[in-house]
Amino acid sequence: MYGKKVIVVAALLAGSCLAEKPNILFIMSDDHTSQAIGVYGSRLAKLNPTPTIDSIANEGMVMENAFCQNGICTPSRAAIMTGQSAAVNGCITLSEKLPAEKQYLSIEMKKAGYQTAVIGKWHLKERPSTFDYFKVLPGQGFFFDPVFYETGKSGKITARRKEFGPDAVQMKGHSSDCIADSALEWFKAKRDPKKPFFLKLHFKAPHDMFQYAPRYESYLADVMIPEPDNMRDRKNHGSIATRGHNDELVPYIGTSIGRRNPRRNYTKSGAWAKDLDQSRSDEEIIGDAYQGYMKAYLRCVKGVDDNLKRVIDYLKAEGLYDNTVIMYTGDQGFWLGEHDYMDKRWAYEESMRMPFIVRYPKSVKTGRSDAIVENIDYAPTMLDFAGVPTPEYMHGQSFKPVLETGREPIGSKQAAYYHYWMHMAHHDNPGHIAIRTKRYKLIMFYGAGWKGETEPDTPPGWELYDLKLDPSEDNNVYDNPEYAGVIEKLKKQLKERRAELGEDDPKFALNQVIDEYWDYDEQARAKAIEISHAMRAEKEAK
Repeated sequence: MYGKKVIVVAALLAGSCLAEKPNILFIMSDDHTSQAIGVYGSRLAKLNPTPTIDSIANEGMVMENAFCQNGICTPSRAAIMTGQSAAVNGCITLSEKLPAEKQYLSIEMKKAGYQTAVIGKWHLKERPSTFDYFKVLPGQGFFFDPVFYETGKSGKITARRKEFGPDAVQMKGHSSDCIADSALEWFKAKRDPKKPFFLKLHFKAPHDMFQYAPRYESYLADVMIPEPDNMRDRKNHGSIATRGHNDELVPYIGTSIGRRNPRRNYTKSGAWAKDLDQSRSDEEIIGDAYQGYMKAYLRCVKGVDDNLKRVIDYLKAEGLYDNTVIMYTGDQGFWLGEHDYMDKRWAYEESMRMPFIVRYPKSVKTGRSDAIVENIDYAPTMLDFAGVPTPEYMHGQSFKPVLETGREPIGSKQAAYYHYWMHMAHHDNPGHIAIRTKRYKLIMFYGAGWKGETEPDTPPGWELYDLKLDPSEDNNVYDNPEYAGVIEKLKKQLKERRAELGEDDPKFALNQVIDEYWDYDEQARAKAIEISHAMRAEKEAK
């Protein structure tokens, strides 16, 4: 009899603890950069692009120094799901899969008693089968009439000359609307009110090529979007690695807004390009291209914000809003014309920085924090809210104490690491590594591929930015002797961090190149110049 009473009491206590766990809603929009969120105060804030997201931010904590470790979709999403570096979780490019046994975040949440779901863009190839429910886009997915893979469904669908299945369903309309509709359907018909929920809600928008719902066609139509100060004048930004010797590689490295990169730029791609007057000068057409793509981008952002309002309104109506930890982020940053770059990928601020906003009035402080956090820290932080200690296999650490106090505890992260592996793929970005502290950013471009290459084919080089004096990274001071001591310290930190994250594993051939150009002596600089000349000759011969 006594034993039964103990069991009953234990069960009641367990149920009580479970009831006290907060719901967790993790919202991520693809390529939604902090410059396009009002609360981050960029040149676009006066356009009021994100009133819903800003309302969440005004009642929560805004993280000002949140960074991804690799600014492309698959690696960032894998880092969030695993809490591990790309070198360890295996997702270093857009091509790798995240198998069920590595979907650690959902596995740990389920063990903690959560009902788990993921809806929207997944982009990790393998089905998210470790979630109780999934409804995810295949790959990038379609902006309109999207196909989804959905738990419990059976069927094959042919759309745009591709076959999807065996668990495919299709919806009509814009993807942002469809994803919000699917989330609301899950809340109303599939959520178990006896359990706390963990929902990952992932919008496809505002991903390139920025296809927006027709109802936003007039939004910002008569507005002149302000240009970034460094779009037309790139100043002393970059190095031989990104511009070539004496700027001889400027047309070939980094895709552009204007015609700088003739292979890929926004004067020839995107729905707005068909309306551009191609007879206009380079100086004129870069402004036209900028206005076209920025309006398309912000119309996508508006669609995300409006649909997020529908979800928030539901949570409020059902009494769930204040008992839900709401996190909002993008999967990395994005270029909005700065330095005449498009897309993301670079370790520079605009693409390395992620928006990250958290609202939970029961414990999260209202305000802003400049604590450095990385996307590998998101899983440990969510698990901490769920009452789960950070698993030993995760590299990240919880920053829940920062969210709840606004202060950085002893042992907080002092630097963020970055590694872009996809050397010269898609947007002509060389492979590079970086470390970012609150004041400085040190970047090494090693110029080699990830498939076993041991020789660079773009010129290796180093860049250093003093972010206190130069927050927009317009002046590379690596060769300024006044910073020699800073560089020595940062290189030591970078080497130590690479070891912590398994990035220096000799199985990656590119580490031979990193080692060869680490000290960057006169011999290394001379070789970089030779590589620059060879690359220019090869490009001009085509």
